[in-house]
Amino acid sequence: MDIGYIATVLGVVLVSMTLHEAVHGYAAYFLGDDTPKHQGRLTLNPVKHIDPFLTLLLPLMLALIQAPIFGGAKPVPFNPTRVRYGEWGAALIAIAGPLTNLLLAFVAFGIGVVSGGFDTTVGQVLTVVVMVNLGFFLFNILPIPPLDGSRVLYALAPDGIRRGMAAIEQMGILLIFALVMVASPVIGGYMRAATQAILSVFAAIFGIS
Repeated sequence: MDIGYIATVLGVVLVSMTLHEAVHGYAAYFLGDDTPKHQGRLTLNPVKHIDPFLTLLLPLMLALIQAPIFGGAKPVPFNPTRVRYGEWGAALIAIAGPLTNLLLAFVAFGIGVVSGGFDTTVGQVLTVVVMVNLGFFLFNILPIPPLDGSRVLYALAPDGIRRGMAAIEQMGILLIFALVMVASPVIGGYMRAATQAILSVFAAIFGIS
């Protein structure tokens, strides 16, 4: 495995997840909760956001086996009772992070197209940016606590289901680790299919085949 590729992946992961988590924090702050500010999470310093497993080890292992790359970071704390619009406000905070990754992937894809393609060294770096950010987007929108997509489900679900999801969420990183270990073939298939679908949409937008 090319050490340059691994270094590029880790660099892209750090930048992408720092932006992902910072946007969570700023969304919460904008919606009325200053908890992220007091916790030092309104920052672009990656050290404040890194989770050793989700941000470093998991993406590195996936890169080494040439699987779809995904991961996460240390969750940005916020107080749902202080957020405007209740559960919908919390859902907006949660979805802001994955949408940041989707936007980064779209911008990188567009730069690659207008700059002449993805065969150059710069193009190869842009390819990593696209694929890593699509991986983070697709993984984090899964409606499984404590992933970001679960917050949208919280906003739609009745109280009984919310209580069950809250109990599941207490497992945190352990649940994600178990999910990755047990359901990795299913997750990999979902990631590949969804990534190709999104890339097809990007290509159509930029008028390429």
